[in-house]
Amino acid sequence: MKLKAFIPNAITLLNLFCGCIATLYAVENQLEYAAYWVFLGIFLDFFDGFFARILNVKSDLGIQLDSLADMITSGLVPGIFLYQLLQTALQNQPLSGSFDISWIATLGFLVTLASAYRLGKFNIDTEQKEHFIGLPTPANTLLIVSIPFLMGEFPSSFLDQWIVNPWFLITLILVSTYLLNSSINMFSLKITSTSFKGNEILYLFAVYAVVLFVVLKVGSFPLIILSYILVSIVTKLWSSTKK
Repeated sequence: MKLKAFIPNAITLLNLFCGCIATLYAVENQLEYAAYWVFLGIFLDFFDGFFARILNVKSDLGIQLDSLADMITSGLVPGIFLYQLLQTALQNQPLSGSFDISWIATLGFLVTLASAYRLGKFNIDTEQKEHFIGLPTPANTLLIVSIPFLMGEFPSSFLDQWIVNPWFLITLILVSTYLLNSSINMFSLKITSTSFKGNEILYLFAVYAVVLFVVLKVGSFPLIILSYILVSIVTKLWSSTKK
């Protein structure tokens, strides 16, 4: 195998490695350390396909590896995050009732199941090359793993109580599970070329996201993901009116 043919797969494997390390930290409930490894993994995920196209070494193996790596970094890890957060929330604010609620924290893994289903569909869906249908797993993961940072970036007893609340987290799980496999068209976050033409929305959104990140740090991620969903919906509606 030529070296250049292995470069994109090597980047994908590094993403998988980041996911493995993030898993170890998440299991130990060291969520901030886990989040840093997730951020690095998702950063690498943006570039494996880009280098495959630039080097003209796209392959079916690379496609499968990409989804397998995403399943760990953007599938398993956010499920563990939600499991840990929900366990903590249930300890601080037990749900009323005499029934056993120890299993409720496992609802976090609904996001893992939804991510697996989405990634499986993505690999066989030829319609998701120029755009995504449903929220991409990395975007959903950024939203989830940024939760521990929100309380640090915006210290507020009200915000703390609101975020570390069982009902809020259960709602987040259900919304994430829906968005991952919804029929909402999202513009692609994959870098297909360096040309501005044809990538106008991606580049403009990237600038917007960077500005928000500089101002709000990791606390900007929920706003960035929400903006991504809204821009995708508006863009789709705008395109429909022009036809």
